[in-house]
Amino acid sequence: MSDACQWTPEAEARLKEIPFFVRPAARKKIEKFAQDAGITEITAEVYDQAKQKFGSN
Repeated sequence: MSDACQWTPEAEARLKEIPFFVRPAARKKIEKFAQDAGITEITAEVYDQAKQKFGSN
């Protein structure tokens, strides 16, 4: 069983805007944010909420 979240194509596209060398850490942070909130699918909206929480522009 995997505890990884499902990413929508739109959210994946947003993730690709992050520089590749910090992308794995950003993905983990966003997935943890989603899991803590009980969210199983990461959408662009969830991505934006996580970015706001972590103070990224």
